[in-house]
Amino acid sequence: MKIFLDTSDVDVIRHHFQTGLVDGVTTNPTLMMQAGRNPVKVISEISSLFTANESISAEVVADTAEEMILQSEQYHSINENVTIKVPCTYEGLKACKVLSDRNIKVNVTLIFSLSQSILAAKAGATYISPFVGRCEDNNIDGIDLISSISRVFLNNLITTNILAASIRNIDHIHDSFKAGADIVTLPPKIFEEMYKHKLTDQGLAQFDKDWKELNK
Repeated sequence: MKIFLDTSDVDVIRHHFQTGLVDGVTTNPTLMMQAGRNPVKVISEISSLFTANESISAEVVADTAEEMILQSEQYHSINENVTIKVPCTYEGLKACKVLSDRNIKVNVTLIFSLSQSILAAKAGATYISPFVGRCEDNNIDGIDLISSISRVFLNNLITTNILAASIRNIDHIHDSFKAGADIVTLPPKIFEEMYKHKLTDQGLAQFDKDWKELNK
């Protein structure tokens, strides 16, 4: 059971990494460029925070498999913990097969069906990313999708990791892990919500009050 952060903000990642509870990161090149940052530089900074066994997903944006593979080279050369993220399309799956045959980790993203997950696994994906929240937007049960993928992978001894994405609330986290997800990638805000609870705050306030009374 692993938790990734879904963000490209290096300072935020560094802050939460200090908890020792973050196992990897998924990034979005569009957000990096909107922030005026070079994606290659950002991935380099993020990957330096993690060990070789952890995963930093760097997304390639291209129309053909050949272009995706070419883009992936500049990311893969940064650090062995960089995972190449490709879309679940004809070209993306072609790229996944080539890269996985080269022992390069691949995250096939934008998964919305069981058939897509099967093809991604056959293409050698290290991770597949079903989009829970976006499934719900389109009247698809994202949690049931994860459950179906998990059963098929288990029955066929498939080792591809199920990485639940598009997480929008705490229930999505709980339900994804219950359904068989290996990893959940979270916006930092939702990661912070995981350890916050009003009863915890009330308990701390009472402890503080009792301690002050004791020291009188």
